[in-house]
Amino acid sequence: MIEAILRGLLGIVVLIGLCVLLSSGRRSINWPLVIGGVLLQMILGFLILKTPFGQVIDLMSGLFVKLLGYTDVGSEFLFGELLDASKYGFAFKVLPTIIFVSALTSALYYLGVLQWVVFGFAWVMKRVMRLSGAESLAAAANVFIGQTEAPLIVKPYIAKMTRSEIMALMTGGMATIAGSVFGLYIVTLAGDDPVQQIEVARRLLTASMMNAPAALLVAKMLIPETGKVDEELFVPRDHHGSNLLDALANGTSEGIKLALNVAAMLLVFVALIALVNAVFGWFGELGGDVAAGTPGVLDGWVIQLSGGNFEGLSLEALVGFVFAPLAWVIGGESGDLLQLGQLLGTKMVTNEFIAYTQLGDLQAANGLGERSIFLATFALCGFANFSSIGIQLGGIGALAPEQRPTLAALGFKAMFGGTIASLLSASIAGMFFGAL
Repeated sequence: MIEAILRGLLGIVVLIGLCVLLSSGRRSINWPLVIGGVLLQMILGFLILKTPFGQVIDLMSGLFVKLLGYTDVGSEFLFGELLDASKYGFAFKVLPTIIFVSALTSALYYLGVLQWVVFGFAWVMKRVMRLSGAESLAAAANVFIGQTEAPLIVKPYIAKMTRSEIMALMTGGMATIAGSVFGLYIVTLAGDDPVQQIEVARRLLTASMMNAPAALLVAKMLIPETGKVDEELFVPRDHHGSNLLDALANGTSEGIKLALNVAAMLLVFVALIALVNAVFGWFGELGGDVAAGTPGVLDGWVIQLSGGNFEGLSLEALVGFVFAPLAWVIGGESGDLLQLGQLLGTKMVTNEFIAYTQLGDLQAANGLGERSIFLATFALCGFANFSSIGIQLGGIGALAPEQRPTLAALGFKAMFGGTIASLLSASIAGMFFGAL
């Protein structure tokens, strides 16, 4: 336990040091805000992972898993035996989850339940971290509704936001996942095992909650606040529908669009990875003899450097080597650093779902230790990838066109901030891993 705490503290120091190094105004960093954010993360992690309060999260996770079962009822009615993912692929089994959860989220928003939950979480962050009302609301909303919908809650404020507030808005979106895809990742990592589904749901929910204050403290370090901000905390009363049925219909329509988008992205990115690996494979085999089983020069180097973890030159091997130091920083097991690095790099280059899919494959093949699987679940939780820069530029830019130049200028920094926020949560959660 002591070793886990020390590794976690080392991770916190290194990650905060990176933020200081890349800060646009080191002398303007609000250190009480940073300390408050880290303490809030630690408190959330401790309460959920080591106290009876965690039973509340377990209850919420269990309810969410129950919802997944109801999704299967509707899916089975439509698709019948096509629901067998082992025979027909995952699309008929997993993608309907997005549609059902999107519809339920829209209904909860219409009823006002979601707004009160968001307001409560935002109030805590505002009090602890001394933030503006708008950025607290946006960060809290990102935990439940994601980077495309959360800005709508603070739409009246976006045009007047400072550069630091825009950074907080973008980083919060990068560091969290939407409730509509929450079930998708549960099924991907846990399959049909209800016990494992509850455990994965607990980890993902904890990660999202911890990532909200992490995103804010990282954003405020990278772009410190120097202007005057509006401290008012107000949640708009938009209902997203004329009545409950209309809200359900709207949520269903949005869920269909999201499910099709996820399916299309998976098709393209999986195909692209295969194409890139084919090119790398050709280069890797140069100087060798495939028929005789002799690896090429580059393949041989990769096999030797990775200790046999990778079979030759590939995209996975390259990102594994590049991101392995970060895997060590967050406390990954020594034998798993390259695989963890591979997952972190894949998430940034493609998206978090591809990375979670690879994590599920490694888990099924016993390719990672339990601690590394735990850390990876936290570290991959977030939308921080290159495509999200375009999504935010288009989505937030449409709400406040005058802020588009700022959004474009901060895109890569926000992606980096979202990545660091997720890694920070993983480091802190790793301190409590022995309590699970």
